[in-house]
Amino acid sequence: MKYEWFIARRYLMSRRSGSIISVNNIFSIGGVVVGVAALILVMSMMNGFESEVRVRLLGVTSHITIFPRFENILTDPDAALAELKEVETVIAAAPFIYYKAAVASDEAGDGIVVRGIDAELENEVTGLKEKMVSGSYNLKANDKGEAGIIIGRTLANQLDVITGEALVLFSLRGEKLRAGAQPRMKRFEIRGIFETGMYEYDASMAYIDINDAADLFKIDGVTGIHLKTEDIFAADIVAEDINRSFAERYEAIEWQQMHRNFFSWMQLEKIGMFIALSLIIAVAAFNIISTLVMIVMEKRQEIGILKTMGSVPRSISKIFMYIGIVVGVVGCLVGCALGYFLCWLQIRFDVVSLPPEIYFISSLPIDIRLFDFLVVGFAAILLCFLATLYPARQAARLWVVDVLRH
Repeated sequence: MKYEWFIARRYLMSRRSGSIISVNNIFSIGGVVVGVAALILVMSMMNGFESEVRVRLLGVTSHITIFPRFENILTDPDAALAELKEVETVIAAAPFIYYKAAVASDEAGDGIVVRGIDAELENEVTGLKEKMVSGSYNLKANDKGEAGIIIGRTLANQLDVITGEALVLFSLRGEKLRAGAQPRMKRFEIRGIFETGMYEYDASMAYIDINDAADLFKIDGVTGIHLKTEDIFAADIVAEDINRSFAERYEAIEWQQMHRNFFSWMQLEKIGMFIALSLIIAVAAFNIISTLVMIVMEKRQEIGILKTMGSVPRSISKIFMYIGIVVGVVGCLVGCALGYFLCWLQIRFDVVSLPPEIYFISSLPIDIRLFDFLVVGFAAILLCFLATLYPARQAARLWVVDVLRH
């Protein structure tokens, strides 16, 4: 065992009567523990919110959305579906028509976004069917010839309608703006109500059969195609491949790019929380500095003796660096364990609940990731190590003559 480590351990665990060094070390470790645990808990919470949002977004959108590059519509969707399904890692594809319309019930009216889909194919690329809270996932015409429509829960509340009642959609697409122009209108029966937890979708989105949408909006083709890939997090790579291979015909936009502003905001918030809570560890680092300075002042005689015995300044510095590193490592390990335990408590028992009428979830979401533990642990140990540099340098610069004189 190197003598620097042996002496550092003795200084760290000092229990001599009248000494408060070991108590200060405990407080230093405690500061690191609190900072690391808080960071782990908050970052896991942010991960949980991000995961919840991602799941809800993918309930109404796909991994990759394909649009025609130079046209407004895809005039030959069958051919496009066939060649896009041949792309590596693409496991499903579904066409859609996307346009705005006006909607009216017996009680109210509003402007909404209508998406025409093939219900069977759409179910292979999105999770809309799993988001149904009332009625059924069925858009086909009934015995009376009324086509089906699926709307969001917030929109249903605004229109004061339930499943089985009727809605009328109005469209001016394709009509020339002239005096006396009349919008096309079509009556639909509400077959189901969905809820994603995302207000912009629940309050302004409706789904109808793709053939009804083509008739209502006078579209000879489709707006685009939804794709599902084997790995959601590799969708950007697949989108780049499609853009290279079909550069003259299609433009592929993956799900994170489609909602770039939202996910960028969440990522920025996560970084901000990391920096803010790192200040707790920074405060603990200052506590380490003060503790090591106290050790240097108290152990001046021992340092002088070590130098007279031949210890070089580098060895003296190592003694105090070891103390700070031990404080950082112990605090990091205990803090990670405490943070994991708090996350486990929330996952297991839902200790912190949220009002579902305000948030789209009923309890605080937690998503534990190993990467966060590694980043937080590295940052904590690095700060603790940096905190040792000044005291270690001061100890190494002590002159033997000054020590013996006092």
